[in-house]
Amino acid sequence: MAVTGAASGLGRALVERLATRDDLAGLFGIDTVGGRVDGVLWRLVDVRDAQLPSRLAGCTTIVHLATSYDVTLPAASRRALNVPGTAMVLKAARQIGARVVLCTSSEVYGARADNPIPLADAAPLRETGDTDTLASDHEEVERLASRARADGVDVTVLRPATMVGLSPAYDGQVLRQLSSPRLLAIRGVEPLWQLCHVDDLISALELVITRPLRGSMAVASPGSIPQSVVEEVTGRRRMEVSASVAFSTAERLRRAGVTDSSPRELDHLLGPLVMACDGLTAAGWHARWSNEDAIRQHVAARAADSRVPAYTAAGATVALLGTAALVRQARRRRRR
Repeated sequence: MAVTGAASGLGRALVERLATRDDLAGLFGIDTVGGRVDGVLWRLVDVRDAQLPSRLAGCTTIVHLATSYDVTLPAASRRALNVPGTAMVLKAARQIGARVVLCTSSEVYGARADNPIPLADAAPLRETGDTDTLASDHEEVERLASRARADGVDVTVLRPATMVGLSPAYDGQVLRQLSSPRLLAIRGVEPLWQLCHVDDLISALELVITRPLRGSMAVASPGSIPQSVVEEVTGRRRMEVSASVAFSTAERLRRAGVTDSSPRELDHLLGPLVMACDGLTAAGWHARWSNEDAIRQHVAARAADSRVPAYTAAGATVALLGTAALVRQARRRRRR
């Protein structure tokens, strides 16, 4: 078995778990640098390198985690890893006859007002229509997986909800808006939050690797929590605006260069994206972390981090609208 991106992040967490098993014939860590994990043999290569098939020789299963979830990176540089790297892994798997396990995200289903709650694994995917988001990277990875299956490659895809319990590089747009003094909400809509703790994602990966399970499956804590609970847990208040104001403001901020975030990242405010995780549940998997426990752990973990996160579309919108409100209040006071 081989795990790409094994030296850090999600890949490191997985090889540390797999290295404790005694039923694997061999475990290879694939990365550009080596790591120190007992029981792991390291093969150093960039997943985009044409030499990847030879470095994977002898592997029957490849878990591809050498991808970036960092929404603060320039979209082009992040995509230059996520898409070509996945394409090369799938090509290598076809050449050596290996099975592949990929991770994208539940965002490929799209947050829409007409989504049922919860959403089944087999629900159709909906494109964002924007090439600058992490979700658009995952949409392209899903297309690559579909084409590889048509070519005879055995591909399993896990689609985690917003991940919790890893480094800030894995914090999605939903979590990064917690850096703002207020949380954005669309008037008349209560946003629903669903998270995926890394412990639960690792257990799901371990299950699909060792069973193995096939197809595409969502991974998340059961159910969801309303944003009002998130506000209570985090001590944040909300700023409610109309959908037109929120999206037009986010678009103006991107055009002005204040943020690289796409207005499409506000879609989660308009409609629910709550996964049933029916595929994994049918196989006997159950999440150990609740959404509320996961958000509490996240808040505690980030409290000691003094770094200033980059503005999200929601955060930048809150900052601008909040400043505008303060200016209006000051003008009214002067008139009195």
